[in-house]
Amino acid sequence: MRLVIAKCSVDYDGRLSAHLPLATRLLLVKADGSVLVHSDGGSYKPLNWMSPPCAMAELSPEEHEAADGVSLVWQVQHAKSDDRLRVLIHEVLHDSSHELGVDPGLIKDGVEAHLQKLLAEHIHTLGDGWTLVRREYMTAIGPVDILCKDHLGGSVAVEIKRRGDIDGVEQLTRYLELMNRDPHLAPVTGIFAAQEIKPQARTLAQDRGIRCVTLDYDALRGIDDTTTRLF
Repeated sequence: MRLVIAKCSVDYDGRLSAHLPLATRLLLVKADGSVLVHSDGGSYKPLNWMSPPCAMAELSPEEHEAADGVSLVWQVQHAKSDDRLRVLIHEVLHDSSHELGVDPGLIKDGVEAHLQKLLAEHIHTLGDGWTLVRREYMTAIGPVDILCKDHLGGSVAVEIKRRGDIDGVEQLTRYLELMNRDPHLAPVTGIFAAQEIKPQARTLAQDRGIRCVTLDYDALRGIDDTTTRLF
């Protein structure tokens, strides 16, 4: 991972346009090719970013940019769209690279881990004729909660959350982009499963062709038999 602290401005062009005025920010370049722009706030969420697959080039500034004090330009181009991130660097305060090694992935506990185990044991709740391939299917950017096959033998990646929000949909989208480049798996569809799914997350998932499933924790545990309910 490369960490750069720099005085910079940022422009994003593509499906939307966005501008970050000149300020001191943290720039992250990850091994998977992603580039993220952070401020000193906002928790974990970057101000702007480019997800892989993408390519970054370091360029000399154009004449008018150099006249404005720009010393270096990062141009990040997405491989599958016209989306482009352009970082105009005025001054580099810190630049270092660190080898993090292979990440073991998130070790889940509590309800999410139990939901994953229960859904894997009862994968047929997603559809008749569905079969489990494995839990925690490892990809280059982390493990997918469940990989299974539908009744037609198609690959399906399942991401499980206790409360499903937009970040969970984005996470599953990244997994799907990567897995669909594997000819042994493709085409891979996605299921976003949670006890509660926020409306914005459901809308985003449906827009990306991802199926949403609301999980009934008690029913999966066998405590609450849904066939005996009036409501």
